[in-house]
Amino acid sequence: MGKHDKLLFQILRGLSDANIEFDELCGLLAHFGFEMRVRGSHHVFRKQDVPDKVNLQRQGSQAKPYQVRQVRAIILKYKFAEDK
Repeated sequence: MGKHDKLLFQILRGLSDANIEFDELCGLLAHFGFEMRVRGSHHVFRKQDVPDKVNLQRQGSQAKPYQVRQVRAIILKYKFAEDK
């Protein structure tokens, strides 16, 4: 099981949204084919054929829990987890 698979499993379980590393979450989105644009402290991720965009901000070295929930919702909605 690779690092992206472990992180995906952790996000989908939803038991530790406050303990997700920001850089790892950004890496997972990049792994799914999202393109990142940085504007100040905002990291905006977009992907062709996905109308929803993801806007992430750091909270120290962690991702904000509500943003992890948003990423989980997009993973489930567009069935990225089924590709694994």
